[in-house]
Amino acid sequence: MAVTREYRSFAEVRPALAGRLDRAATPCLFDRIDWFESLQNHCFAGQPTYILQVMQADAELWLFLLPSDARRLSALANWYSFVWRPIFLGSPAPPLQTELLEAAARHLLSRHAQIDFYPMQDEADRMLSAFRRAGWFAVRRPMGGRHLLNVKGRDFASYWAQRPGRLRSQVRRKGRGHPFVMEITGRLNDALWTDYQHVHARSWKDAEPGLSFLRELAERESAAGTLRMGFARRDDMPVATQIWTVENDIALIHKLSHDQAFDQASPGTLLSHAMFAHAIDTDRVSVIDYGTGDNPYKKDWMEDRATLHRIDCFNPRHASTWLPAARTAISALVG
Repeated sequence: MAVTREYRSFAEVRPALAGRLDRAATPCLFDRIDWFESLQNHCFAGQPTYILQVMQADAELWLFLLPSDARRLSALANWYSFVWRPIFLGSPAPPLQTELLEAAARHLLSRHAQIDFYPMQDEADRMLSAFRRAGWFAVRRPMGGRHLLNVKGRDFASYWAQRPGRLRSQVRRKGRGHPFVMEITGRLNDALWTDYQHVHARSWKDAEPGLSFLRELAERESAAGTLRMGFARRDDMPVATQIWTVENDIALIHKLSHDQAFDQASPGTLLSHAMFAHAIDTDRVSVIDYGTGDNPYKKDWMEDRATLHRIDCFNPRHASTWLPAARTAISALVG
């Protein structure tokens, strides 16, 4: 029989996990306790924490969630999250994983009116089925994609030769005379972060509430040796920057910024050319992941797309959910 436990702070969760979601035990960045805690502290500061643990025999399920009000929960994720999923410990077989998910869904049904999970990928079908069997009215909708490059043993020259002609032409034209100096570093310091902020403040991007989250991510990954931070400079002034991480043969592209005043010179594109070359020829990664979002420029660099899904769950015991449930179902039907 499954046993459930709720946690309201990461100070409670860490002793219960005893290092089992630390870097050494967890290959995926987005499943780690450090990721969730940092996201909570910097992007959802002041909001309560809700973490559910379900145990059966030696197997465990962990759901990292975020209450938006007394009766509604969401996945603890935002635009920095490439994926969110239920986390299993103890290597349970698929049938036991399903049992744990259903136990979690029944527990949540007794306490909450509405839950949404996004961005989901491989676990979406099983999550949907488990919540439906537990009594939720659940709807799955495709919502955006995750763009990937499977390197397939190519060197950068081979990869680059297969890029669209307009991209190769742009890099060739804009790179004449080497207008920018490219710098790629694996170590963060205060001076480099000041340069990053300089570019970010002049970027086309709006100011982000999570800039402190990026700083903590960069510091943590720098200490682990997985950070790849790139700069394009003109006359020693930073005009474009990117934050990547490289770990377990996978490169993750977390953030791009460039000084809007240099748009016509395409420093961001030229920096991407240098970053991809470094990831493929120096780090020798097998996969490059551009993260969520169907920005048109990603198709020029990447070759594969994985569909992301949002699952909305409505508790039919609460009349207040009936209308939003109907609207969500119609939205899923019409796309």
